[in-house]
Amino acid sequence: MIKNKLKINDTMPKFFNLPGIEGKKYSWSDFLTQKGVVIVFSCNHCPYVKAYEDRMIALQRDYMNKKVQIVAINSNDANNYPDDKFEKMVERAKDKKFNFLYLRDEDQTVAELFGATHTPQFFLFSVENGGNLKLRYNGKMDDNWEHPEEVKEHFLKNAIDSILAGKPVHPEETYSIGCTIKWK
Repeated sequence: MIKNKLKINDTMPKFFNLPGIEGKKYSWSDFLTQKGVVIVFSCNHCPYVKAYEDRMIALQRDYMNKKVQIVAINSNDANNYPDDKFEKMVERAKDKKFNFLYLRDEDQTVAELFGATHTPQFFLFSVENGGNLKLRYNGKMDDNWEHPEEVKEHFLKNAIDSILAGKPVHPEETYSIGCTIKWK
């Protein structure tokens, strides 16, 4: 299903009018006022995603005033995975009190454009002069999905701190673990 895989320094693929759980529609250009944008391919049913939801909420809370926006995108096939239907996304976000955006990619084109393979999979973009969003990190959030108290490597947080400081990101990529995206 995946034809392209974004590489470090690639520009964010342009996507348009993805519905958010609060009733607005979002496009790539809505994030040009940020310093950093984290696109995370997510869903409702994956145990790996569920394990990271509280960490995603904490990360958004910690970086909200630093102009970093987390945008979760659910691209899963909702016909075969009914827990990933839009209505269930709204319920999950309300129950968990998501403070980040949660969007629906019904036709899966955004996941294809990004070359996303897993939930959760994190893509960190820096907002450059001239309005380009450049990929700086791709992979997992940290090194321990099951036990947050035992995390030793905070890959995504360290990458965000690096771009905010104007420094190179290291590592630029890690292998995403989680459920595979459920293609139609």
